[in-house]
Amino acid sequence: MNLKKRLILANALTVIIPMIITALIALAVLFVFGKLSISDISFKNYQRLTEIKFELINSEASILQRKPEVVEEESFQKHLQEQLAGINGELIIIKQEEVIFASRNLSKIDVAKCLEAGNDKGRSEPVLIGEVSYSVELIDLRFEDGALGTVLLLAPIDRSVANLTNFLVLIGVLFVLTFMLSNIAVSYQFSRSIIKPLHNLQRAAAEISRGNLDHPIVEEGDQEIRALCRDLELMRVKLQDSVYTQLKYEDNRKMLISSISHDLKTPVTSIKGYVEGILDGIANTPDKRERYLKTISFKAHQVDQMIDDLLLYAKLDLNQIPFDFERTDIEEYLKLCLLESEPELESSHIQISFHNELHQKQQYVLLDRERMKRVIMNILDNSRKYMNKDAGEIKILLRDTATSLIIELRDNGSGISERDLPHIFDRFYRSDAARSKGSGLGLAIAKQIIEGHEGKIWAKSHGEEGTSIMISLSKS
Repeated sequence: MNLKKRLILANALTVIIPMIITALIALAVLFVFGKLSISDISFKNYQRLTEIKFELINSEASILQRKPEVVEEESFQKHLQEQLAGINGELIIIKQEEVIFASRNLSKIDVAKCLEAGNDKGRSEPVLIGEVSYSVELIDLRFEDGALGTVLLLAPIDRSVANLTNFLVLIGVLFVLTFMLSNIAVSYQFSRSIIKPLHNLQRAAAEISRGNLDHPIVEEGDQEIRALCRDLELMRVKLQDSVYTQLKYEDNRKMLISSISHDLKTPVTSIKGYVEGILDGIANTPDKRERYLKTISFKAHQVDQMIDDLLLYAKLDLNQIPFDFERTDIEEYLKLCLLESEPELESSHIQISFHNELHQKQQYVLLDRERMKRVIMNILDNSRKYMNKDAGEIKILLRDTATSLIIELRDNGSGISERDLPHIFDRFYRSDAARSKGSGLGLAIAKQIIEGHEGKIWAKSHGEEGTSIMISLSKS
């Protein structure tokens, strides 16, 4: 439920609940009074009470519209008596504490009770005269001679009619009380449904401010508050991922510095050693100096290659190298790559072959030809470095699925252990036994380039029978 609907419902309940409770209690009172015959509280009695009040008001208006002396006139007294006769009412006129007219014989005590009831405006109980209960209206007059006078209008009223007035007052008070109580209860429940989720949000925010990003934010409350909780939870998760990524980058940076230091130190140390050998006169023959200089040149080229690989990986990692994609016949492209690599592989006694298993003769894919060539060369160079067979062999198999092309480069070299297999595409990762072979960035660069083509690359180990590097690319 959203806040708008909840607010409308809360406002409606604060009115509906008191009305229902008041109606039920009123019905219960009517039922009990009816069964016990205490009084007849009915619409008929209410109508009778209204008629009586109306006649009294009319009679009072008749007196007030005339001069005070007119009440002493017999004709006017008769007129008032006739007005009250319709309700069996009585009329008493008093001047200077003496009764100058009474529509019926009343004792001084009865007159005194009527005066007391008339002066007590807040009194709700009727005056009992004989066996009849009367409602009293009192009108004060001042005659021209300065004498004070009083007109008492008496209207007969049943006990049940009087009880009806009390009943209506009771119902009104009951409605006000139930309205107040239901308003408090509904407001408490309404505020609780908002305050509790907000309190939990405040606690979660405090945990985040203290650096605890593992405290989840639970979705609860109304629709708007749940949306707020969902957005804050998403923010927490992203912040947690950001912190994790930052820590990972920090670890990678440390590992990068350590790996660069280690990888560059080995060839640089060799270069220094050979240079010192030449300077110290150890290379004292032309052949020995030539061998030393060739070694120095090779090691310098190795350092240069490491630096180039590192710069290329950094640019790929930061997406700073744009890809130039071309629609390319994949079979023709792979054959050109093989022709370029074949001489170097043959010099290492490695035979390379190509196998086309495509369902159609020609299949096209979007490639950055130069970047993809770097991938193929890196994989072939890796296979050459780790070849441990006298008759080395590399097979390139090309096949397809409904939506993608699969390139498999399989060798019969030393294979990859199950422990190393998940990590071979990580930068600078190499098994300890082969620590000195290359920069450790070849397969990491290949992975970055393949992902730049929105493809996938993975490895399969065949144990002692070699390794397969698998590349999946979307068809064009």
